[in-house]
Amino acid sequence: MNFTDYHALWEWSVEDTAGFWESISRYFEVKFHTPYTAVISDDPMPKTKWFEGATLNYVEHIFRNKTAEHPAMIFASERQKPTEITWDDFENQTAALQAFLKNEGVGIGDRVAAYLPNIPEASVGLFASISLGAIWSSCSPDFGSESVLDRFKQIEPKILIAVDGYTYNGKPFDRTAIVKEIREALPSVKKVIFIPYLNYETYGNGITDVVLWDEVMAYPHGEMTFTPVPFSHPIWVLYSSGTTGLPKAITHSHGGMLLEHLKYLALQNDVKRGEKFFWFSTTGWMMWNFVQASLLVGVVMVIYDGSAGYPDIEGLWKLSAELGIHHFGTSAPFILACKKNELNIGEKYDLSALRSIGSTGAPLPPEGFDYVYANIKKDVWLCSMSGGTDICTAWVGSNILNPVYEGEIQCRALGAAIYAWDDDGNSITEEVGEMVVTKAMPCMPVYFWNDENFERYQSSYFEMYPGFWRHGDWIQITKNEGVIILGRSDATLNRQGVRIGTSEIYRALAPIKELKDALIVNIEMPDGSHFMPLFVVPDQAGKLTEELIDKIKSTLRKAYSPRHVPDEVIEVPDLPYTISGKKMEAPVKKILMGKLQVSPTQKGAMRNPESLDFFMKYAEKLKL
Repeated sequence: MNFTDYHALWEWSVEDTAGFWESISRYFEVKFHTPYTAVISDDPMPKTKWFEGATLNYVEHIFRNKTAEHPAMIFASERQKPTEITWDDFENQTAALQAFLKNEGVGIGDRVAAYLPNIPEASVGLFASISLGAIWSSCSPDFGSESVLDRFKQIEPKILIAVDGYTYNGKPFDRTAIVKEIREALPSVKKVIFIPYLNYETYGNGITDVVLWDEVMAYPHGEMTFTPVPFSHPIWVLYSSGTTGLPKAITHSHGGMLLEHLKYLALQNDVKRGEKFFWFSTTGWMMWNFVQASLLVGVVMVIYDGSAGYPDIEGLWKLSAELGIHHFGTSAPFILACKKNELNIGEKYDLSALRSIGSTGAPLPPEGFDYVYANIKKDVWLCSMSGGTDICTAWVGSNILNPVYEGEIQCRALGAAIYAWDDDGNSITEEVGEMVVTKAMPCMPVYFWNDENFERYQSSYFEMYPGFWRHGDWIQITKNEGVIILGRSDATLNRQGVRIGTSEIYRALAPIKELKDALIVNIEMPDGSHFMPLFVVPDQAGKLTEELIDKIKSTLRKAYSPRHVPDEVIEVPDLPYTISGKKMEAPVKKILMGKLQVSPTQKGAMRNPESLDFFMKYAEKLKL
C-alpha cells in the first residue's frame, strides 16, 4: 500500500481502523503470548474492545531493548549531577523489587501506589509492578495528603512506595508526617517501601509495616519474568484534576498503551534507538508515563527531579548541552518564560545534538515558535503536541515529513480521527469548533475505576455528541492540515454571540514585557449581560498602571477585535495552576460565580493554592 503524503496515510489510518492498528502491532513486532481473535469489536465507544483473546506484557517490550551499548537512563536532580544507570543495574533492581512484591502476594490486578518524585526508584517501581500484572498509580510528593487520599482510596493499593521528602528550588520539604498520615488512612496497604531520599538517615519512624528500599534491593531474586495479561488488562490509573467530586480515576490498558506509545514515539516523534530522550515532568502528570514509554524504542531516558527554574531558568538547557540530549521536552509556559527573560540559549550552549523540542501543557503561540527558531536553534524540529491524561498520549502532534508552520501543531496523529465540529455536528475546517473524536482508539480508557456502569465515563465525553468523544478543546483544522488549539471549550469567552478561545487572548498579550502572566474568564451575569475580567500579574519590576492597562486593551483590539478587550483589568499577586502546570480558568470562573467552594483536596492538587485567596475574596465582592 502506497501513500502520496502524510495526510493520505492519516486518512487511511482513521478509515481502516482495524487494518491500521493491526499493522502497528506487526510493524513493531508486538509479542502476543496468545493470539487475538479480532482487532476491534463492534461495540460503540466507550465499550469498544481491542485484540480480544490476545495476552501480552508491556514491560517485556521494555527489557527486550536491553543493551551494553548505552545506559538505560541518566538521572539528575537539584542535588545530584547526572548519573548513568546501566541496563544491567536497572534490570537487577527491577527484578529485586519484582521478587519482593511477589513474596508480599502482589499479583494480577493488585494495586501498587507511589508517592515519589521523578527518580529512578519510581521507574523501577512502575516496571516491577506492571511486569506482574499489578496496576500502578503515582502522585508526586508535592501533592497534599487529602489530594493523595482522594486518589489512592479509590483504588485501595496493597503496597505503598514513598519518600521521606524532596528538594525544590533549593529548599527541602520533609513529607514523613504526610506519608504516615496517608498510610494510616489506607487500611488496604500491607507494606510501605520507604526511600530515605531527602535525608539518608531517615528510617520511616512512626510509619507501620515499613521496609527500606535498600532492604528490598537486597532481596534474593532470579531473572525478570513477565506475566502475560489480556490486552485490555489495566496497566495504570491516572487522575483528572476535576473541579467537583472525586478525581476521575482513569484506567488504561497494557495493550492500548503499548501500541499507542510505540506508534507515537517512533512514528510521530521520530525517536531512534540510542538517542537521549528528556521531558520535564513529575510523577503526578501523564507525561511522566509517556517518558517511561520512551524505553520501548530503545532510548537513553533522561529524568530530572527538581524545579525547571533552579538554580536559574537556563539550568535545563545547560543539562541538555552537557548530556547531548536529542529530544528535549518541556511546556509552552517554560518556552515563553525563556522568551520573557530574553535568553539567547543557542549562543550560550552547544545544542548540536538537539533534534527536537517538544512542547505541551498549553497552546504555544506564534511568538513562542519564533523565539525557538531565533534564539534556541534554527534547524531544530519544534514538536508542539496536545493530548492529555484521558489517553496518556497526544491526539495531535508532530510529523517529520511536513514543515512546521508558525502557531500550528503539525498534524492529527495517526489513528486519531480528530475533527472540528460546530454545534450541529458538522465537520468544519479553517473555523473554530469543538474537538471531536469519531473513531475509537486503543489508548482510550478501558474504564474509570469504580464506574461499573460507565456513567461517569459517558458523561465526561459523550453527552454533547452521543456516540462521539467530545474532548473539551476548541480547535481549528488549518489549510495545511495542521491544528490550532484555542483553549478549553468549558472556559470559552462568549462575547456578543462570538466565541473566543482564551489562548487568543494570551497569544496577543505574550509580547508585552511588562506582563508576567494573565488569566481571563467571561462571566454570565444574572441580568443576562456578560462581565469579562482579565487578571494579570505584572512583571517583577513593575505594577499595573493606567499606561499598562491602555497598552493591554489596545494590543487586544489591534490584534483581534473590540470583543477581545476585557471589561476590567485586575492586578493579582499570583494565578492558580495545577501541579502539572495547567492554568485553572474554569475553576476561577466557578469561584467567581459562587458555584465552587474549594476543598483541601483541590488545593492539594495545586502548585500554588494560596493564589485562590484573592479570587475567593473577589467573588464576595461580585456577589453573583
